[in-house]
Amino acid sequence: MQTYFKLIFLLSVSLLCLGLASPDDSNKGEMKRAAIIIDDFGGDVKGVDDFLTGEIPVTVAVMPFLEHSTKQAEIAQAAGLEVIVHMPLEPKKGKISWLGPSGITSNLSVGEVKSRVRKAFDDIPYAVGLNNHMGSKIVENEKIMRAILEVVKEKNAFIIDSGTSPHSLIPQLAEELEVPYATRSIFLDNTHSSRKEVIKNMRKLAKKAKQGSEPIGIGHVGVRGDETYAGIRSMLDEFQAESIQLVPVSQLLPSPIEEDHNKFWQQPFQAKE
Repeated sequence: MQTYFKLIFLLSVSLLCLGLASPDDSNKGEMKRAAIIIDDFGGDVKGVDDFLTGEIPVTVAVMPFLEHSTKQAEIAQAAGLEVIVHMPLEPKKGKISWLGPSGITSNLSVGEVKSRVRKAFDDIPYAVGLNNHMGSKIVENEKIMRAILEVVKEKNAFIIDSGTSPHSLIPQLAEELEVPYATRSIFLDNTHSSRKEVIKNMRKLAKKAKQGSEPIGIGHVGVRGDETYAGIRSMLDEFQAESIQLVPVSQLLPSPIEEDHNKFWQQPFQAKE
């Protein structure tokens, strides 16, 4: 009898301990996710060769119609990296020449806008989505953004709002047109960022990931592209130790991108392996 009561007591204590376990304990070891998009591919600038090794699972955003746009998209795909179109859109401030060839400006007709976006997808092989290069003026223009999103939907692609305007219509129109979308959470660099600054911003990205928000960071190749690469690369071990997995940005969308557009909207989201 004494043994019986002893067993009951031990069982009760075990159940009590399970009930008092903190929520953090139950999630210990659970992988959090984040994505990094690297903008401005297409030219011969710093950081391009580093990122195209495929060592870091970034999403490569290629500006269309530049000298190396098509080739870099092909190299990225061969390295196992996700590719999207980095579409130049007119900003409120700045020179139109900064957009490069065939950028989207506010004086274009709807037909010309659609033609340029279609040609951009044709110029960037393997592109599965689009994000905006600059564009603070265009993302607030309903007529033009609707035209862009209609082509994105036609291509069975997704759109990432780079977050260049707090008044962007991308989320609203993407919802209306049923185009998969997400919004940039943080910029990892700027034109003059050092490796140290990139590391600081990577830690901000990690903090958001640990809070469960599945954030999207955007960095750039360019004048300091090598510093951006070095900063991100140096944080990989820390991300792994924090159980944060870097994934292609498409894996953070609410639905998968399917070849069959009719099937696309009927399928629940399943992350790619």
